[in-house]
Amino acid sequence: MNAHLSGIASGSRTWLVTGGAGFIGSHLVETLLDLGQRVRVLDSFATGHRRNLEEAAQGREKSLDVIEGDIRDLATCRRAARGSDVILHQAALGSVPRSIEDPLATHASNVTGFLNVLWAARDSGVRRVVYASSSSVYGDHPGLPKVEDVVGRQLSPYAVSKYAGELYAHPFGLAYGLELIGLRYFNVFGPRQDPDGPYAAVIPLWFQSLLEGHPVFINGDGETSRDFCYVENVVQVNLLAATTANPEAIGKVYNVAVGERTTLLQLFEGIRAQVARFRPAAAAVRPVHRDARAGDVRHSLADVSRARHMLGYEPSVMVMEGLARAADWYRKNLGARDSGRP
Repeated sequence: MNAHLSGIASGSRTWLVTGGAGFIGSHLVETLLDLGQRVRVLDSFATGHRRNLEEAAQGREKSLDVIEGDIRDLATCRRAARGSDVILHQAALGSVPRSIEDPLATHASNVTGFLNVLWAARDSGVRRVVYASSSSVYGDHPGLPKVEDVVGRQLSPYAVSKYAGELYAHPFGLAYGLELIGLRYFNVFGPRQDPDGPYAAVIPLWFQSLLEGHPVFINGDGETSRDFCYVENVVQVNLLAATTANPEAIGKVYNVAVGERTTLLQLFEGIRAQVARFRPAAAAVRPVHRDARAGDVRHSLADVSRARHMLGYEPSVMVMEGLARAADWYRKNLGARDSGRP
């Protein structure tokens, strides 16, 4: 863990992590428990898993309070926020394809749900809220690398919902004195990212396919590129944002990535090499190409200099090291985890 975070352990606070049973949320929970903090989770378990919390807690359940509920309900958000010192807001309905199929559900969770969390923070006296946004807000702006103050037109309801959250954050900070910091995640990956279901992210899906001997599909020609970011980097910047004493850092949004671009073909080759360590037959697998996905941007690359300068962020795990760590986890856990909910 980043040396800048060592001071967190010097005093115990109560942290509310919405969506704490999800992929990123459970890593935040685990790290906070490692640092001796009291953690409260609000999760509906619609997409998160109880097993993620069990893995994150590892016998430290006495420091973990789990509230099963939905951020779309204001009363539930108020109950969760009461007595909290800081909120890390991760709960959302992710996925561009899901948002195209059901934009109303995406709006209800990602916009109305976000407003409920902010309103509950205001009512409960919680000053600092760090919230998850997305690189999808950059939309069709062609410039690379992406810088926070220049966005294009959003290309999916999901992207619009995340941008709406950023727009709401500014007046909420002004009107109610909330200290709000937004984090635009760029293609986060790592252990506990779910390979099951129709909206699975590409990295866990490819790990599963290669480990189980199924075809690997690439949408498009494979030259589409992304700034893939290992989850440990995301945890670091969340906690830096939650604890910064820099007044100039408040009220801003920050790119969360590593500042490197990886094509889908490069990513496939990296995952294939890792899986081949456990399953030699994977070395001979070739991907199957199919049509590009609606709503996707062609290239994405982040400028992370604002987070470095304002928050002290420094990516600690680069893409290929992250793939190696993820491979070990998927090899050990895929067979033991069924695809049911939760």
